[in-house]
Amino acid sequence: MRGGKTKSFFVWLLYFLAGAIIGGLLGEVIAASPALSGLAPYLTKKYAIFDMAPASINLFIVQIKFGFTLQPNLISVIGVVIAMILFQRF
Repeated sequence: MRGGKTKSFFVWLLYFLAGAIIGGLLGEVIAASPALSGLAPYLTKKYAIFDMAPASINLFIVQIKFGFTLQPNLISVIGVVIAMILFQRF
């Protein structure tokens, strides 16, 4: 059943992205929280994994810039792990 595998990949991708985004947002909340100020630097430090400098395409009418940076923090990685555990269970 090919349709089932394709569907499960897209659901897996949705879980993965949701875990990363929610973890990243939670990291920003922890960084702003004075109650967790002692723990925040360890959880919210960003690690540059991939950094592609912006490339510019000038079409004389429109100028387009493309770039990509991947900088996860520990909380976003934990969010992805929790999302993958939830994906396996449901």
